[in-house]
Amino acid sequence: MNHDIKAHLVDLLRAALRGVAPGELGTAILVERPKQAAHGDFSCNLAMQLARSMKRNPRELAQALLAALPPSPLVAKAEIAGAGFINFHLLPAARREAIHSVLTLGDDYGRSTAGGRRKVQVEFVSANPTGPLHVGHGRGAAYGASLSSLLAYAGWDVTREYYVNDAGRQMDILGLSAWLRYLELHGENVPFPPNAYQGDYVGEMARQMRAAHGARYVHPAAAVQFGTPGIPGSGRSDDEAKEQRETHLDALIANAKDLLGEDWSYVHNHVLTEQLGDGRNDLEEFGVHFDVWFSEKSLFDTGLVERCVDRLEHSGHIYVQDGAKWFKSTAFGDEKDRVVQRENGLYTYFASDIAYHLNKVERGFERIINIWGADHHGYIARVKGAIAALQLAPEVLDVALVQFAVLYRNGQKTSMSTRSGEFVTLRELRGEVGNDACRFFYVLRKSDQHLDFDLDLAKSQSNENPVYYIQYAHARVCSVLAQWAGKTATLVKADLARLDNPRELALAALLGEFPEIVDAAASELAPHLIAFYLKDLAAEFHSYYNAERMLVEDAALRDARLALAAAVRQVIRNGLTLLGVSCPQSM
Repeated sequence: MNHDIKAHLVDLLRAALRGVAPGELGTAILVERPKQAAHGDFSCNLAMQLARSMKRNPRELAQALLAALPPSPLVAKAEIAGAGFINFHLLPAARREAIHSVLTLGDDYGRSTAGGRRKVQVEFVSANPTGPLHVGHGRGAAYGASLSSLLAYAGWDVTREYYVNDAGRQMDILGLSAWLRYLELHGENVPFPPNAYQGDYVGEMARQMRAAHGARYVHPAAAVQFGTPGIPGSGRSDDEAKEQRETHLDALIANAKDLLGEDWSYVHNHVLTEQLGDGRNDLEEFGVHFDVWFSEKSLFDTGLVERCVDRLEHSGHIYVQDGAKWFKSTAFGDEKDRVVQRENGLYTYFASDIAYHLNKVERGFERIINIWGADHHGYIARVKGAIAALQLAPEVLDVALVQFAVLYRNGQKTSMSTRSGEFVTLRELRGEVGNDACRFFYVLRKSDQHLDFDLDLAKSQSNENPVYYIQYAHARVCSVLAQWAGKTATLVKADLARLDNPRELALAALLGEFPEIVDAAASELAPHLIAFYLKDLAAEFHSYYNAERMLVEDAALRDARLALAAAVRQVIRNGLTLLGVSCPQSM
């Protein structure tokens, strides 16, 4: 059951419309699958669409359309339901056709050309390289990788990109954190700021610096602390205390840069290289690959940030206040205007972000998809506004928001804070439940919905664990085909007419839905639709497997049932591949 059948039904309805209402031939005809199986294989609300403009009762109009429908070799019957829906019930042969299509197309079943090979950039993860990737980053990684695969499968020319924030304050804080730990190793103890990076990985980078360069970067603790304001008690959480802690941190960074001089670049580059390399390896092991690792610093080095701000200023979108340059983002729906260049001449992160999006357009991308954390929701209006202010089309940008994933271990919520060092790394999670469970569970909900990651469920080998349940269906087919010991390629010639019981026809119909699910998932940026579909397909197959024998003595019936099973295996493999999940042959 594929797109050709839907197109066939649309042609039938348009032919009927030509006879009933020739003046309405331009009406878009939408054929969809009804939610209830009793309502047929496909349904259309054309009569209800036209009832008002034609001033006719929708059921009477549906009856007229039904009477004018040309005969079809695929349709068993068409009937009217409800207020004027036209429901189509297909002949068994039309349902079974999906099995043949799957076995013929193999890995390409479900692939489409909808994207027209247009260039799309998907930017995802893009976590500050200030520490190991954690459980929260994992969800964005799994979602972005699955979405990229989906878009490529749907005919887009996809570039997967990671934006490396290597030019901001967070990297300075990480560099300072490692340097202070390095000084501790040499007996120069500076009170460690509570708002610096606390994790064990910081100490490890300090030990690497000592092993490689000895005491080269040592300076007296008194010099490091000279002129810095005091740190308020770590127990205080009011805004004033927080601001004082940040001021203290900035003063330490300034002293570090002054004392180290040119050596500061070594410290900065060392921590950047270590953390970026760790993140890259982690993602590669997770099956998440990037075509481009784009440096934020390069936007400054090439002068693009300055060029962007100048361009906005010349077009009247910038004003100066208190020595700083502000972008008039309220003119584009933002809640307030935004600083792009501070009074000290330094550009803001927003300024580099504007430049980055200009760079994306200049590289020829016809569509840009940013995958951001849900806390960036307010950022969308200002970025789209900047794109419009640059006289580019804001609709080129789509933003998919990903809610933070919360990990529960033994019923306890786990804290995840990169600076405090209290977080569960993605690597730890993968080691505990495996890549497959991670990849599948992360996309088991719509990306902007809250996700509680249930570790106990992810590790269980039971029907309640969806990824195990789906993989087990694949393994079951592999086992049956191994027992049969025939050549799977010959099953494409099986007499599928022998598949005539309701379970077999329902399973065949479900196989036919896969191309539509792929198209819907790609157009809606919704990989979870693939996960939902695979759960339904696995459930339908397990039910069939438990009800019917496959290796029966009747060779024609046996081959037909094996063809159906092989088609199920193929579609499960195609779907799981899109989600980055493996397909074991035995379990």
